[in-house]
Amino acid sequence: MSTVTANNPQAVNACHDLLLWIIPQLDKLPRVRRFTLGERIENGLLDVLEQLTDAAYSRAKAETLRQANLRLDRVRHLWRLGHELKALPTRPYGHGAQLLEDLGRQVGAWRRSAAGSA
Repeated sequence: MSTVTANNPQAVNACHDLLLWIIPQLDKLPRVRRFTLGERIENGLLDVLEQLTDAAYSRAKAETLRQANLRLDRVRHLWRLGHELKALPTRPYGHGAQLLEDLGRQVGAWRRSAAGSA
């Protein structure tokens, strides 16, 4: 499903692909959770995508990447909460958790690289 664009950093592409996968999953949440957890997860990941895109075009990447990493951590907690409330089945939860973890590793590596070149 990859939408890799050569001009984008790997983390931007990974976040884009994660959103493509996760939005249909959030659409399946029970109505009572879709407009609370679902919207917060979706908006959180959209914020992360915007921050990563901003970092790609910024000379001073460190703070933007720190904010993206913080927002991503909040999304991870909301995703886990959705599973613990039994709004997310185990298989999609596990796959989504792995995608979130992979994205977190990419953002972390980018942060370290940006800090080393600063």
